[in-house]
Amino acid sequence: MTTNNSVNRMANGGFRKKIGLTFAVVGFLLFILGAQPSIFGLDRSPITGYVQILTFLLGLAFVCVGGYMSLASLWNGYQKTIAADIGLRLVSTGYVIAFGSAMADFFGFGSQAMPVIPIFGGWQKLGVVIGQVVIAAGFVLMLPFRQQHKD
Repeated sequence: MTTNNSVNRMANGGFRKKIGLTFAVVGFLLFILGAQPSIFGLDRSPITGYVQILTFLLGLAFVCVGGYMSLASLWNGYQKTIAADIGLRLVSTGYVIAFGSAMADFFGFGSQAMPVIPIFGGWQKLGVVIGQVVIAAGFVLMLPFRQQHKD
């Protein structure tokens, strides 16, 4: 009698990749819609307002979830490394940085006082970009850098 010590592979890995990539693409389109609505002919104001900020943050959330789903499916049943776990946490941390930076004026710790219409300023843009860099670093750490196993 032989024992099978191989790792169970998920049969739906391809489906999870497709769903994750769909989330990421929809998120990217939402992000572009919020960041540059003029591309879609929807620019109604010279400033970046609350709805635009929420739209691109929602898009960024979809990109994060879709990227996680796609990259998690690449592991296909293998145990994730510590680097991959750190990568997941970096993706989450990067989103929190981007969200906190983008919504700073609305939370009351931004540079604009609340009676004035808050605008998306330079420091907020820098915070969102830093959050996106942290998210990208997390995605790189989530890649399965391993030797090919012959099953």
